[in-house]
Amino acid sequence: MSYSYTFNVPDLPDPPRPARFWSKAGDDPQTVLCEVCPHHCRILPGKSGLCRVRTNSVGALTLPYYGRYTSLAIDPIEKKPLYHFYPGSQILSIGTAGCNLSCKFCQNWQISQGDFSPGALSFLGPARLADLAVGRQVPSVAFTYNEPSIWAEYVVDAARECRRRGLKTVAVTNGMIEGRAREEFYSVLDGVNIDLKAFTDEFYRGLCGGELRTVQETLKYAVHETDTWVEATNLLIPTRNDSPDEIKRLTGWFVESLGPDVPLHFSAFFPTYHLTDVPKTPPETVYSALEIAHTAGIRHVYAGNVWWRRGHSTVCPECGNEVVTRTGFRSESRITSEGKCPECGAAIPGRYTR
Repeated sequence: MSYSYTFNVPDLPDPPRPARFWSKAGDDPQTVLCEVCPHHCRILPGKSGLCRVRTNSVGALTLPYYGRYTSLAIDPIEKKPLYHFYPGSQILSIGTAGCNLSCKFCQNWQISQGDFSPGALSFLGPARLADLAVGRQVPSVAFTYNEPSIWAEYVVDAARECRRRGLKTVAVTNGMIEGRAREEFYSVLDGVNIDLKAFTDEFYRGLCGGELRTVQETLKYAVHETDTWVEATNLLIPTRNDSPDEIKRLTGWFVESLGPDVPLHFSAFFPTYHLTDVPKTPPETVYSALEIAHTAGIRHVYAGNVWWRRGHSTVCPECGNEVVTRTGFRSESRITSEGKCPECGAAIPGRYTR
């Protein structure tokens, strides 16, 4: 199956959960410091952090949105996008509200920047999430749609429950996470796609309200210090981050810091949210980025949401044989059970055999 579909499950009440990644503000026992991301929000009683979902309740950080979801669907794994993580499989996707960035071009701004009462959202605890995936015979669960790190405690709890049930878990994330939260977050995930939105601090500060450095550190941490399978995505926005010079610098850093085998997806921008005055990305820009990335030495580069030409199938880097053929979100894999090219026997980086 290669399509997505959404559904609802019956709601069960659950009290707000205590957060784990925070500390007391040294000068005020009623003020807390959130320690999930580099914003280091200083949160007064009754208030929430920048993400709007981590709340100070009488001097302790709580998670009123723990398990509260805005979106629940079954998707093809290629939609995340993850092309080297059990291609052709389905994945149960769940997301909540809020985000620790404020991207002016967010495609899911209705949930990432929307104002939702936690009581208005349905609840799905970790065990019930795993039960749902098992019951629908879906082998993996994705934390996606909005930024999953802002409910890192739920992701960790749910991923552990899924692992206990033999399920894989992935996250689609902006990489804005650090410290102990980052360590726990990546210790339980089997796969991840991290947005590398641009390669300038000006872009991250001006269009996202974030910082490039933390995203780079998260990418390096996930690739070199965890067992998590990593892919990355760069959304190309005309006149903002699509110059050949910036793409050369991004891909050069990518190979030098992450290695040649981490897949990189270039996606086309479509006008949305607060960036409707910028035209959509021409397909030629995406294909030019692919060539720059190949020249830099990245072995697996893909064109996202540009369907009319090449850039979607996986090719063996040694013999050039097409080992995964993709048409839209449909895929046909010829990779062997040992994760190798059937023609020359070269290893194809990724996760293939359950």
